[in-house]
Amino acid sequence: MKQELIRLENVVKTFGSLKVLDEINLTVHENEFVTLLGPSGCGKTTLLRIIGGFETPDSGQILFDGKDITSVPPNRRPINTVFQKYSLFSHMSVAENIAFGPKIAGKPADYIADKVKYALKLVNLSGYENNDVTKLSGGQQQRIAIARAIVNEPKVLLLDEPLSALDLKLRRAMRNELVRINRETGITFIFVTHDQEEALSMSDTIVVMNQGYIQQIGTPEEVYNEPENAFVADFIGDSNIIDGVMVRDKLVRILDREYPCVDVGFPPECSVDVQIRPEDITLGAPDENALNGTVTRVVFWGMSYDITVDAGGFKWLVQSIHGREVGERVSLNLDPYNIQIMSKPQSEDEEVAKDV
Repeated sequence: MKQELIRLENVVKTFGSLKVLDEINLTVHENEFVTLLGPSGCGKTTLLRIIGGFETPDSGQILFDGKDITSVPPNRRPINTVFQKYSLFSHMSVAENIAFGPKIAGKPADYIADKVKYALKLVNLSGYENNDVTKLSGGQQQRIAIARAIVNEPKVLLLDEPLSALDLKLRRAMRNELVRINRETGITFIFVTHDQEEALSMSDTIVVMNQGYIQQIGTPEEVYNEPENAFVADFIGDSNIIDGVMVRDKLVRILDREYPCVDVGFPPECSVDVQIRPEDITLGAPDENALNGTVTRVVFWGMSYDITVDAGGFKWLVQSIHGREVGERVSLNLDPYNIQIMSKPQSEDEEVAKDV
């Protein structure tokens, strides 16, 4: 089991009358790749800045290796940050940019040279020592920013949406590079993004946030397959989220039809949110024993189709490798294992999950 490295306890942060973070509790372990995921304004960047020491919480504690660092300035924390804007020094070469931190720290020249060589090899830019950073591509500049942070030997690397300025193909390539660097260096990564695909493909742990609250913490598989509320279900991937009633254990009523499911422990006849992923719905020929509907829209994505089906007064999103025709009558077939039951929000705090 990985050792605890960072623990946030009851962290609150306000700007004026706006509460940006509300009673945040979070544990980060050594060597972990943690992603803070959520929409704009959810508090994820503020949380990252508090971990880095660039913001001070109104209340609560930040513990690092068991020691309180809440009031410790950024330059005295074993943490480095790669910002969305890489802020490379345009008047310095690649090597000079990377060497800046160790040089300021008074490290010997031989030590600095070895560290620069190692960092360039790590980010696959060996031989670029004397290049002008302003002539590098966006992806290369990002790698230099990461190398500049790594030579300082931080225990934690904070990354604030560093891929957002890159094109789609390069962004996907850089995801793999970041995961590789995380594994090779053993540095703990805390990564901020609003991109669910980035979070799912890179993370050991995803922290889903909304309106200053943590909605769910879990592995990519857990937050995708077992979302704890409607916000998480809707934000992580595409979803059909429908009002339902739990008739009894393993039986749910949706759109006046009863479906077997695998969930238990809900009170009989209680209202629930029901999530069904678009890829988990199978379309067939109309069947009097199934839910039938009409195809109203078809979008081709290259590898698959997004198919909208109007059935039971609800517009279902279905994803399939097989196309359909607009106006075609179809049945929707659901596997009990693919019907996810979620409790309705029970408080105002939980209700923010459904506001987006």
